[in-house]
Amino acid sequence: MIEMKDVYKQYSNGVMAANGFNVSIKQGEFVYVVGPSGAGKSTFIKMMYREEKPTKGDIIVNGINLAKLKNGRVPYLRRNVGVVFQDFKLLPKMNVYENIAFALEVIEEHPKNIKKRVMEVLDLVGLKHKARMLPDELSGGEQQRVSIARSIVNTPKLVIADEPTGNLDPETSWDIMNIFEEISNRGTTVIMATHNREIVNTIKHRVIAIENGRIVRDEQRGDYGYES
Repeated sequence: MIEMKDVYKQYSNGVMAANGFNVSIKQGEFVYVVGPSGAGKSTFIKMMYREEKPTKGDIIVNGINLAKLKNGRVPYLRRNVGVVFQDFKLLPKMNVYENIAFALEVIEEHPKNIKKRVMEVLDLVGLKHKARMLPDELSGGEQQRVSIARSIVNTPKLVIADEPTGNLDPETSWDIMNIFEEISNRGTTVIMATHNREIVNTIKHRVIAIENGRIVRDEQRGDYGYES
């Protein structure tokens, strides 16, 4: 599903956020990305959906080399990649249903299919009863559920989550993790950058640790490994 080969990323301020990443992730894997703030975690995951472009090296996602992908083709890449952010990024004037449906409208999905699929993912995240509510009428945890539903409504092969529980209380964080587990169990590749030590140490998956722009640890069923 994902392969990075000798990937380097240096920003204009001279910071080397990726210093020779080499990693292979199979379809259906669940991977935590951990490490101190500023270590390069966000760069690692942003390069997977071409929010950032490597300075050098190849990144192959679902058979596409992102390093050579023309800018005009990036939206087509993202049709098969769902992204979940820490700050939700919901459209404030659209209700829950509309926020999720919008992801299908932009790829010109048939209206009949849109309604069916939106209600399916709302059922998965437990929010069918709040389909007509606006984002600011929801709790933080509910907004994150909507964000997750939007990221998977087009049935992507890959879901990338950047600190998805970072703004949530512990109980809500576990609820969100249960949703990601369900997504993973359905065969979707999940890659999650997180600082949540308890989640990583309790719900065991592969752990990739990044420090100073280098992958320093890559373990199946690994631990968080840092003081939280």
